[in-house]
Amino acid sequence: MGNSYKDAGVNIDAGDETVNRIKNLAKSTFNKNVLSEIGMFGGFYEIDLKKYSNPVLVSSVDGVGTKLKIAIELDKHDTIGQDLVNHCVNDIAVCGAEPIYFLDYLAFGKLIPEKAENIIKGFSIACKENNCALIGGETAEMPGLYADDDYDLSGTIVGIVEKEKIINGSSIMKGDILIGYSSTGLHTNGYSLARHVLLNKFSVNDFIPQLNNKLGDELLKVHKSYLGLINQLKTKCKIKGFSHITGGGIVGNTTRILPKNLSLKINWDAWQLPSIFSLIQETGSVPNDEMRKVFNCGIGLIAVASRDEISKIEECSSEIGENALVIGEII
Repeated sequence: MGNSYKDAGVNIDAGDETVNRIKNLAKSTFNKNVLSEIGMFGGFYEIDLKKYSNPVLVSSVDGVGTKLKIAIELDKHDTIGQDLVNHCVNDIAVCGAEPIYFLDYLAFGKLIPEKAENIIKGFSIACKENNCALIGGETAEMPGLYADDDYDLSGTIVGIVEKEKIINGSSIMKGDILIGYSSTGLHTNGYSLARHVLLNKFSVNDFIPQLNNKLGDELLKVHKSYLGLINQLKTKCKIKGFSHITGGGIVGNTTRILPKNLSLKINWDAWQLPSIFSLIQETGSVPNDEMRKVFNCGIGLIAVASRDEISKIEECSSEIGENALVIGEII
């Protein structure tokens, strides 16, 4: 009897079972604009052009880095999909865009349908929370490239914004204020350094009194979506720019939206470094400059506005349970 695809490590039946398991999860995110069924060769989304005079599509693609290794070690896969969707949504929301649909890519060493289902459950939860549709994706089994327990994932978000409502920082000027909003933790950046430092001393299952939590649970805290906050601020306040704080930290990401000849003056004492970052810094003797370059250090979103807008921003933020924190200015 000859060799089969299964002999080579690829189980087509597992792939079919995965598709059957996830169909209802994906469909739960659909709205009237989704025209395609799961299983078609492309995802179809009808744009209601009557709502826009000059619409612009905005897209972003990303992954979650080595945060995956924590999920794999804990065998907990139902939050990592939320991380990915929220990260991608934030990246286009800071430009003024509303997310409309999301596509995923999953690659496994060995495809376990239940594991894939849990990951995609996370996608569906976050897509519904962010009012976007999960209209398609790709699941691959790649023995020899990934170890049996390993997998990788990436996602693409597509959103839409009226051209004249694009938020790009072009009106930012000297004297404007930086308003920071808290993160839930590392979000999806800096995990290679965090793992290198922390897992040499602790186990993911260790309860850390400094965190009042198990290390693994703290590291798997879901990357926060700022879509609701951004929508509140751009609707009710005069915001000149938003920055999603990911790899590169506060300075690296916020500098991207500044006009030439302007820079940031950050008051690093304006907020207390959250415990997970203190633990990383203390355990690994990581210098301040390195911490600030690698991690969000507790600030996941920054809004830039005129000084006279601060009270209005604080009020609008408080209305939805967010704390607006002045952390610096433009110089």
